[in-house]
Formats: sequence, structure tokens, C-alpha cells
Amino acid sequence: MILPITLTTAGAAAIVNLWLAIRIVTLRIKRKVLIGDGGDALLAARMRAQLNFSEYTPLVLILMGLIEFARGTHSWLWAAGIIYILGRVLHPFGMDKQTPHPLRAVGILTTWIVLIGLAGYAISIPYTTRSGMITTVTSDSMGTGR
Repeated sequence: MILPITLTTAGAAAIVNLWLAIRIVTLRIKRKVLIGDGGDALLAARMRAQLNFSEYTPLVLILMGLIEFARGTHSWLWAAGIIYILGRVLHPFGMDKQTPHPLRAVGILTTWIVLIGLAGYAISIPYTTRSGMITTVTSDSMGTGR
């Protein structure tokens, strides 16, 4: 089964991660810092922005893939992927500032909202039918083979 939403979002995430790395490397070359942040606050912020992206993205992609596998392709899942990627693109611009910045807040808030939404839906899947009826998972329904 092809998971078009998850695959598209994963591809976009790879491009964003590469863009974040290029922002770091460019600054490293300009500031002549080979390892660590060299005490440079902007370089530290850019490194942290990429690490922050790397911390959340695997969870989002795993949840998206499992939801898409279990329930199929839905426009709300497309929206979740787009909102997540857009938030993650805004976040590093806010991180570049040494003071609180709205882009940083928007980036992390969209990340948290998407993550909470996906997690909640994923938790509900084993206990609801496709029609939305609440059910339970029992050992009898797991097919013991008897």
C-alpha cells in the first residue's frame, strides 16, 4: 500500500532538514566554526532549530503513516502534514532572533497541535470502527486461531 500523504510529507521534511543544515553550514563557514557553536549565539540557535525539527519530525511521520495505513487517505491528514511543514519552516526564522519572536511561537504551537491531534486520533483507532462506533479490543477479536 502506497501512503501518498506520509511519503509527500516525509519528502518535504527531508528538504526542510537539508535547508536547516545548509543554514548551519553557511554560518559555520562564515564564522569559521568547525565544531560546536564556537560561542556564537546565532549558530547555537540554528543548530537547536535543526535538532528541534529532528526531535518532532519522526513522531509526526510515524503517526501519519500509521493513521494513513489504518484509515486511508483523508484531506484532514493532508492539512496536518502541510500545517506541520509550514510551522517547521517558520520556527527557525523565529529562532534566529535573540528575543521572543512570533514565528518561533507559531512554529512550535503548530507542531504541538498537529502532534496532539495525530496522537489522539491514533490512540482512538483501535477502539473505534470505520463508521465511528466505539468498540473494544479483546483477545477474542485478535484471532487466537481456535
